Amino acid sequence: MKKQKYALNLLLILALTGFALWFALKDNYQQVVKCISQMNLLSLVIVLLWGVLFTAVWGFVYYVLGRKYTENYTPGKGMLVAFIGSFFSGITPSSTGGQFVQAYIMKKQGIKVSDGASLLWADFIIYQTTMMVYVSILFLLRFAYYSAQSAWFNIILLGYVINAVVVVALYTIALFPNLYIKLSRILVQLLTKLHILKNPEKTLDSWTLQVTSFTREIKVLAKDKKSIFLCVCINVVRLSLYYSLPFVIALALHIPLKMNEFIDVMALSSFVTMANSFIPIPGASGGTEVVFSLLFNSLMKDLTGAVLVLWRFSTYHIVLIIGGILFVFVKNYYERKESKINLEGM
Repeated sequence: MKKQKYALNLLLILALTGFALWFALKDNYQQVVKCISQMNLLSLVIVLLWGVLFTAVWGFVYYVLGRKYTENYTPGKGMLVAFIGSFFSGITPSSTGGQFVQAYIMKKQGIKVSDGASLLWADFIIYQTTMMVYVSILFLLRFAYYSAQSAWFNIILLGYVINAVVVVALYTIALFPNLYIKLSRILVQLLTKLHILKNPEKTLDSWTLQVTSFTREIKVLAKDKKSIFLCVCINVVRLSLYYSLPFVIALALHIPLKMNEFIDVMALSSFVTMANSFIPIPGASGGTEVVFSLLFNSLMKDLTGAVLVLWRFSTYHIVLIIGGILFVFVKNYYERKESKINLEGM
């Protein structure tokens, strides 16, 4: 059943991506194809591997946090978790599938499921906080200018508010866990009365367990200031790579951008991320491409479509392909390893 669901999600991704590319390229696809085909080979390789680089950088966060639970945890193992997490996040609605598979891989790497869950909470908290601080700076620098030019930026602002609320909620849960547990009881009772929940006790137990685990991890993490600092620095590098890629692509395509427009590109990239908050489709497919085209058109002009194709392929499709291949190999490796151990124990 799960395989069927993943297959349907992949088909949905392909269909929506196809529609979005048609929308972006329908007026000048010949110019876009010609422009990309004339790119310097080295520049093309750098652009296409850029997404691989920032995903690999994310792996160092897992390396820093994973060392707390097992001494022999390596950067390679962290990168494996990052790529496989990217694959499953990319093929499930609202990126909901990534953490479950990451916990499975970490268990195979010698980290207990409970510790893996704590590690993933820590990664989520640090990343969300770092991202919102980073994006807030870019908003202060550029949002007023762009919002005066288009009403589309009101949607970006709403996405920013949603992400800010998530961060605030995370920290208030940590500070007032009992309050959230009480509120969840009220919510569960209400949903049960409306016949929306069929198993209220199980839902409430699950929510209480998650809040307790989350609160415990926040307290443990707060004591490890060195790891927090390292993870924040890694996430700053990761976000900088992600937000700067359209500028790198523009240079490779000889689009005449000035160096003072570098911050504009970074800001617009972060705005695309904020808009993705509204797109629950796997990989935010379709919506991401449309938003990118609308926001970057003022800077990239007729070659916006070319930048979009290279940016999306680098940041999403290549990472998806690598993550999927790695998962198949790693799953087979651990299954063979377990079979060998079972045979030796007989």
